[in-house]
Amino acid sequence: MKEKIRKNKKPKSLNLILWLSFFFFALLTVVVFGLGEMAVLQQVSRERTVRNLSEAAKSIVADLRFGEGVVMEETQISFYLISMSERFDVNARIVSADGDLLFPRLEDGGSGGDGDAESASGGEYADEIAAMRENEGGIYTVDSSTYAYALRIDILADGVPIEAYLYITDVYTLGPAVFAVMIFQTVYMALIMLLAASVVSGAISMYISRPIAELTEKARLMSAGNLSVDFSREKGAGYQEIVELSDSLNYAESELSKADQMQKELIANVSHDFKTPLTMIKAYASMIQDFSGEDPAKRNKHAQVIIDEADRLASLVNDMLDLSKLRAGLDALKTSLFNLSDYLRMVVSRFDYLAETAGYRFVADIADDLYVEADKDKIGQVLYNLIGNAVNYTGEDKTVVVRLYGENGVVHFSVSDSGKGIPPEEIDTIWERYYRSRETHKRPVKGTGLGLSIVKTILTKHHFKFGVRSEVGKGSTFYVDFPARTVAELKD
Repeated sequence: MKEKIRKNKKPKSLNLILWLSFFFFALLTVVVFGLGEMAVLQQVSRERTVRNLSEAAKSIVADLRFGEGVVMEETQISFYLISMSERFDVNARIVSADGDLLFPRLEDGGSGGDGDAESASGGEYADEIAAMRENEGGIYTVDSSTYAYALRIDILADGVPIEAYLYITDVYTLGPAVFAVMIFQTVYMALIMLLAASVVSGAISMYISRPIAELTEKARLMSAGNLSVDFSREKGAGYQEIVELSDSLNYAESELSKADQMQKELIANVSHDFKTPLTMIKAYASMIQDFSGEDPAKRNKHAQVIIDEADRLASLVNDMLDLSKLRAGLDALKTSLFNLSDYLRMVVSRFDYLAETAGYRFVADIADDLYVEADKDKIGQVLYNLIGNAVNYTGEDKTVVVRLYGENGVVHFSVSDSGKGIPPEEIDTIWERYYRSRETHKRPVKGTGLGLSIVKTILTKHHFKFGVRSEVGKGSTFYVDFPARTVAELKD
């Protein structure tokens, strides 16, 4: 059920996906930027608060000269602390060791002693005395937004020194106004960036998706059977991935065109190959029936033609089946170690009848005791097809040269003819099914047009190196390189 829903769900446009991606990226950027700006501003505010508190503490300590005792009157001390608090925007106080506020105090007649201080302040800083003692001489945090500085001092009361603390605090805050400005700036920037992102992302997404859409439309035409579509690099398709896709589609179109042309040739060739023997079989069967039935010699001759043509049909069908099995991987390789030298001599001997009856000359330069590991029967097909191909295409001298030699751990096989050679434009297509050269030639070895395709399929499955060297007017040489094996490996 889920798979059905997934299949029915309409895929999203690449253009829309790219536009949304850019849009949300811009939105995320604005949000992150706004939060980062607020974090930086808070950090700057904290650092400013600490720096301001430090400067206030240094100035007050230096002015009051606590190391030598207080020389100011109580009223002067109170006004001085209030003045310095306003100057540095801090809260500067002198607190007794019991947590009572001593200064600033503007009441008349107070001596600053414990009793007066307690009655005035009620020990409101008693809970903070421990922190003052622990962090004396340094700046520390009271809570998440308050910083404090504490320094132990002695206050003279009636000539008796009393332990007290200079206690300075400062609170950092951005304030509602600052937050309002920041929010306004963030929203304002967000609107501008989102508008710009919408325009830019729309343009970029169209730039990226347009050539893909064009290629998709052309691919749709090709799938409908139009094999003349040109996937050349379109305007706006200048980036690497689209160029590579265009080249790949052009290559696919070229290969499909070749396949289509070969399919037409296949139908024509197979029709011709089947039609000719069937026509002859029917004609000679009629002749046997009507004319030669009573004449044993004619009857046997005509019957032999029928047998030969039937064999030709069977050969064609077998080659088609063999190629289909090889291509489909149904015909597995049965590898073994064998003497390729002896096997090749046996294959060449099959063509002796051509030397005796048609004047062909076979030059065999075969080194002794060269062993390979492969599927012997299929390699036999390769050797027979390549030699037969050379026989069919050799020149007027009717010479075919077969060589086999070993070198640097490789067994080199080659077969050469003296024919007209293969035009450069046909080199890449000779291995295709039902390929036949445009040049006319005699065919003393009956073939089906599948020989080289079978050779290619077999050698590819073996992972053997193979190919052809040809020059127009000077003939062709087909070659195969086999990994060499030794007699010791054969015995093992």
